[in-house]
Amino acid sequence: MLSALLVMAGLAIVIGAALGFAAVKFRVEGDPLVDKIDAILPQTQCGQCGFPGCKPYATAIAGGEADINQCPPGGEEGIRKLADLLGREFKPLNAENGVEKPKSVAVIDENTCIGCTLCIQACPVDAIAGAAKQMHTVIDPLCTGCELCLAPCPVDCITMEPVGETVDTWKWHYPVIPIRTAA
Repeated sequence: MLSALLVMAGLAIVIGAALGFAAVKFRVEGDPLVDKIDAILPQTQCGQCGFPGCKPYATAIAGGEADINQCPPGGEEGIRKLADLLGREFKPLNAENGVEKPKSVAVIDENTCIGCTLCIQACPVDAIAGAAKQMHTVIDPLCTGCELCLAPCPVDCITMEPVGETVDTWKWHYPVIPIRTAA
């Protein structure tokens, strides 16, 4: 009887140790669905979707708290990719969140800039470089085109310039399939 008890206790310790090791070794950080959704979003961190950034919006989509058509920078292409990933029906962009625009980048007129740093404070991705009472400039590869720097500028020296399509920036567009109705 004692030997059976010792065998059971030893077996429990071995299985417990194996489960503990497996829990540490195969731990999943966060929700993988949220990461997949976040990878599709444009990472502009603009807040037009009603959330403070792309990751909170991805979390809300995964949790069923937000619809997939609230991201103007992602546009129709982003909505289609989200619909494909999640197996949901495609819906056009929600007009309450804005309209789809071509990808653009901020440009600062160096002759007009007064160096107030308000645009630097508003930029969510640190794409504007400069110092107080000095001219500022936009680091093009970092700029997401979120337009959050436009409103705080007191002298309106920032404009949005569309990014030209090059071999590096070109993307395949979904074909437009006309909907046929029964006549």
